[in-house]
Amino acid sequence: MKPLLFKIIDNLEGVLCQLLLVSFVLLLFAQIVLRNLFSYSLPWGDELATYAFVWFAYLGAVYATKMSAHNRVTFQFKFFPRWVESFCMVLTDLIWIGFNAVFIYLSYDFVFNKMNLFWKSQTLGVPMKYFYLILPIAFVAMTLRILQNNYLKFVKKVDLVDPESQEVEKFKHHDDATGNGPKPREQ
Repeated sequence: MKPLLFKIIDNLEGVLCQLLLVSFVLLLFAQIVLRNLFSYSLPWGDELATYAFVWFAYLGAVYATKMSAHNRVTFQFKFFPRWVESFCMVLTDLIWIGFNAVFIYLSYDFVFNKMNLFWKSQTLGVPMKYFYLILPIAFVAMTLRILQNNYLKFVKKVDLVDPESQEVEKFKHHDDATGNGPKPREQ
């Protein structure tokens, strides 16, 4: 059973991603309609849609980390003992955490130390610090999700399977059950 904090964070991530996706799609749709039908556009629409997309992309990367859905090349592990796969997965996750640590430091330094407080967005007039804040937030959250996944995988012995693999397996089982799967070649 998940702790309450993880449930809240999971729900918050999902809601934020959905809200940002809907926001930038609706803004861009409104801009297209307004430009083509009324020869007018919202002065702040493109800028806000861009920032919503950037936040969506970074939060989507965090969500994909939680779901273990980032691309990994794992075919070569079929030829080695199981411990080699585990060792390589931990090693790549440690490298990923190191990469994130560098970006956490650099983005935090940029947002809180080097960014001028008077830098504002062109049309919204909002300090740019708020838009760039996604950088340290996303890399910290990704690091926490990597640690969470490794805890689940190696301590709790939970088999984490990315959603795409789960869907492929569902189709295979469905096709096998209905007889609609690929037919063997006749020789």
